[in-house]
Amino acid sequence: MVSLKQLQYLVAIADHLHFRRAAERVHISQPTLSAQLQNLEARLGTKLVERSRSRVLLTPTGKEIAAKARDILREVESIREIAKHGQNPLEGTFRLGVLPTLGPYALPHFLPGVHGSYPHLRLYVREGLSDPLVHQLEEGRLDLLLVPMPLRRADIETVRLFREPLLVAAPNEHRIATQKSVRREDLHGETVLALERGHLLHDQVHDLCEAYHAEMSLDFDGTSLDTLRHMVSMNLGISFLPLLYVLSEIRDESVAVRPIDRNPPNRLVGLAWRRRSPNRRAYRELADFIRSELERVPGLITLR
Repeated sequence: MVSLKQLQYLVAIADHLHFRRAAERVHISQPTLSAQLQNLEARLGTKLVERSRSRVLLTPTGKEIAAKARDILREVESIREIAKHGQNPLEGTFRLGVLPTLGPYALPHFLPGVHGSYPHLRLYVREGLSDPLVHQLEEGRLDLLLVPMPLRRADIETVRLFREPLLVAAPNEHRIATQKSVRREDLHGETVLALERGHLLHDQVHDLCEAYHAEMSLDFDGTSLDTLRHMVSMNLGISFLPLLYVLSEIRDESVAVRPIDRNPPNRLVGLAWRRRSPNRRAYRELADFIRSELERVPGLITLR
């Protein structure tokens, strides 16, 4: 009989294509993982993995069985969730994925309230870029995502939480620093600093540069919002910074931050979960609570 553990081991190998890293993922030794794989192959009567000194590959049959194994493991996890949250849906541990440009600045506005109102609920937070986090949500390694929208995936359900304005950050010596707000024409020809590729905010800033006839810098890009702020302060260009970051981190006068006066840009942020999750009702309740907590944040536009 094939065991759930063996299916879990096969999925880990499929994810990493590396026996040592797969063994670390499932918390067993590499020899034990190899032995379990051999046992699984013997029980199924087919080769699942091609292994050489230089690489690890799944056979076509191995790929197909690994895909089925993922489905089985997700269903088993759903059964566990139903049992765990059946009577008290907002208890236990929820695994929440957040972006590095959003989570550190949004979470402090609602986590204390969540802890006070739901003392038996624990939020385990994992930070990462959008694509890897969505993949982990689909695989069942995360329960929720706090993420910019739209997020168009057939198996993922989303609710809108808020719109977060993007503000213009300029050096203190820049003419924008003397203004209360920024007009679209003020941005014509300006050099704009953006995050490196892979961040959703990079793509949004690229689109804003085209809309405002500004030039995205090809010489410098930032690995974080802090890096962007420091580069702006050194007069390397201007940038667009999210409101929550500004409220959290810009408490001095190292840069001038100004709103755009007409049709200001923003990013739409929502909460996402697997469409077939048994905790959908609890997630919606949590989304409503988060939204109510964020209504206190000045300048943030919460959405019902």
